[in-house]
Amino acid sequence: MKKVSFAEFGGPDVLHLIDADEPHAGPGRIRVAVRAAGVNPFDWRVREGQFQGTHPIELPSGLGLDAAGVVDEVGEGVEGVEVGDRVFGEGSSTYAEFAVLSAWARMPEGLTFEEAAGYPSVMETALRVIGETGVRAGQTLLVSGASGGVGSAVLQIARDRGITVIGTAGAANQDYLRGLGALATTYGEGWAERVRRLGRVDAALDLAGSGVIRELVELTGDPQRVVSIADLGAPEYGVRFSGVAGSVPDALAETVRLLSRGRLHIPVEKSYPLAEAAAAHIDSQAGHTRGRRVLIV
Repeated sequence: MKKVSFAEFGGPDVLHLIDADEPHAGPGRIRVAVRAAGVNPFDWRVREGQFQGTHPIELPSGLGLDAAGVVDEVGEGVEGVEVGDRVFGEGSSTYAEFAVLSAWARMPEGLTFEEAAGYPSVMETALRVIGETGVRAGQTLLVSGASGGVGSAVLQIARDRGITVIGTAGAANQDYLRGLGALATTYGEGWAERVRRLGRVDAALDLAGSGVIRELVELTGDPQRVVSIADLGAPEYGVRFSGVAGSVPDALAETVRLLSRGRLHIPVEKSYPLAEAAAAHIDSQAGHTRGRRVLIV
């Protein structure tokens, strides 16, 4: 099969499309013929070697956590899914023609493979970090870097739970944030004061890692009400860095629930052929994303 792999840590140019042995579904797993794979910031951070100190990997290695596709192998002990089913979920080395998934759900009717591949990791992350802030209905959550995949999910989950959201993003994404129910403002000089004018902040999320932790703590008044998924220096301010995944099956179930109620939609900003994974990483690292990026197999 074809698979995206890298044999050294570095920039996007270390990614290569290679011929590789097909993986197979072990006990409790399924294999899918991948139709689309989600591109996450986590992927290029792995490619750069950012997590070698905490979660080392051996090289050469594949990339990718999220996929949508058609089941073609069912491992021992797996029930409720059959060969030919359309599913989306999370696994490993999903930038490939075949991938093994450890968590999955049936794709809701009307959802394309491209759309489905964009949900698993961002929904797990969004649900996890909202929970970690302790924010609840009637309170206000500030989201720094709100227009990307995780931010788009956070805004819609919060709206469904009765939580007010103030979101920061670039000027071009202000209407997008408002369309998801957020009070929107731009980042850049004076952003914290613009947020203050929009209202009291009870909790905050740093999704972009743009050096805003100090201001987020000042706005909330409590570092324990701030969570970052993007700034490894956050603990220096007493802020939690959230990097350990929670329950992916629960996140997929919530994704299906919100989709079925018409309460969730994360747009695919751009799709790329599998051979152009490097280009997808370049665009992802440049930021200013609206929604998700996916690879098409």
